[in-house]
Amino acid sequence: SLAQVMWLVGVRPVPDSLGRVNKLELIPLEELGRPRIDVVVSCSGVFRDLFINQMNLLDRAVKMAAEADEPLEKNFVRAHAAEQAEQMGISVRDAATRVFSNAAGSYSANVGLAIENGGWEGEQQLQEQFTSRKGFAFNSDKPGQMDMAQDMFKSSLAKVDCTFQNLDSSEISLTDVSHYFDSDPTKVVAGLRNDGKKPLSMIADTTTANAQVRSLSETVRLDARTKLLNPKFYEGMLNSGYEGTREITKRLRNTMGWSATAGEVDNFIYEDANDVFIADPDMQKRLMESNPNAFRDMIQTFLEANGRGYWDTSEENLDRLRELYQDVEDKIEGVV
Repeated sequence: SLAQVMWLVGVRPVPDSLGRVNKLELIPLEELGRPRIDVVVSCSGVFRDLFINQMNLLDRAVKMAAEADEPLEKNFVRAHAAEQAEQMGISVRDAATRVFSNAAGSYSANVGLAIENGGWEGEQQLQEQFTSRKGFAFNSDKPGQMDMAQDMFKSSLAKVDCTFQNLDSSEISLTDVSHYFDSDPTKVVAGLRNDGKKPLSMIADTTTANAQVRSLSETVRLDARTKLLNPKFYEGMLNSGYEGTREITKRLRNTMGWSATAGEVDNFIYEDANDVFIADPDMQKRLMESNPNAFRDMIQTFLEANGRGYWDTSEENLDRLRELYQDVEDKIEGVV
């Protein structure tokens, strides 16, 4: 990720005689062969805690690019920073703030927590939560401080054309955990852009030596087919009993998280999941017996996905889900 950001802005790290990297140099435009690309870096709270020196390098790299005396059409970092400096009445260097994270001691946007609990009123709430919690700026000129800079964060996000995340573990994919969609600003950007256009969303799969870049929607489809909808996966989970059923439900909930933050989940994923876990009476029985609480949450997730407009399905399916929900409630409450 560090190398990707520096290559986009056209800055090269320079190691010292011991191999330590604490200096940077601007790659000449002639050598770069393209314009410098502006970036917005949203770091996790854990990254902020562990890699403060790397955040310092990223901030310095962006500011170095913004202060380069180059044509604006060849340097989008400088072009955007100059525009923001004029709008906000600040220096170009301050306007080139592009490295953001949580406030000190705070972690995540809590979007994942809101979706898990189901208590969010609408996507606007999630988007405001993201910008307010992740809108603290790192400034290499003021080391050790994370200052609230929500206006700068929003202003920078409003110019984004493409969102990008790396997958670097074969054990943790897009729907294994809520972290990935919790960090995704796709719909946030669409809400901030003047044209309302949703940015291109890309995922880099670096889990093997043959790294591949795919669209977010393609990656979600791949993830669903290899895990949630894969008989080898869900049968293995069910064979493990109580916790396995909870794991399947969690994966469905995380899939809905991508609908909420990016809108990149195809309708067939919900439809096929419904066919696998809900339409089959034998599967209903297995889920009910292994973990009725998780099964209830699964049914609730399907109904919520439909209610929020993420899943278009038949009234027959919805009626079955409502009846099942009542049946599971009765079992949990001990109603005969």
